[in-house]
Amino acid sequence: MSPLEDNTGAPVLVVSCSLNPASRSHTLAVAAGKSLDALGVSHELLDLREWDLPICDGKACYDHPSIGPVTRKVAAAAAILIASPVYNYDLNAAIKNFVELTGQAWGEKPVGFLCAAGGHRSYMSPIGLANSLMFDFRCHIVPRYVYATKEDFGAAHEPGPELAGRIRQLVQATVDLSVALRWLASRRNGGAGRGDERD
Repeated sequence: MSPLEDNTGAPVLVVSCSLNPASRSHTLAVAAGKSLDALGVSHELLDLREWDLPICDGKACYDHPSIGPVTRKVAAAAAILIASPVYNYDLNAAIKNFVELTGQAWGEKPVGFLCAAGGHRSYMSPIGLANSLMFDFRCHIVPRYVYATKEDFGAAHEPGPELAGRIRQLVQATVDLSVALRWLASRRNGGAGRGDERD
């Protein structure tokens, strides 16, 4: 039996962060969704191209009508996968703005990264956002991530076999971490089990 069969219905949220209509990172997001399907895990794709989101100004932006719905999606997620392009040796501005807009909804979520870059020298690009998520919101960062360049995609822009395998590994690691964290939470909330009884 899959460890996700006790998922309690909470989906994995896959956030596609590129605003480019021909985005390779969106292809990574779709591939992650297919891997979640193969595991029988409920999930939702949140494509930032489809949302009218304001620039975070720390004040009036939170009254925008899109903020409530996307914040609820983040809060309801069992885990989050971020699929982002790499610009200037960092993840794109859209995902950083999205995190600022949704804030505390990220609290203690397992988070994994899929990155599409133009070259091999931006391998550390997720670290800045990962650090922020850990320190600001106590997120649990999956200690594996996908970094892909155009050479990792086929002629039809689909992930090649090696990249597809890495996506499956990331998805499995994210699911495993989510299940483990739920188990720990249930132990804390349920008190000592029979094996923890003291004489």
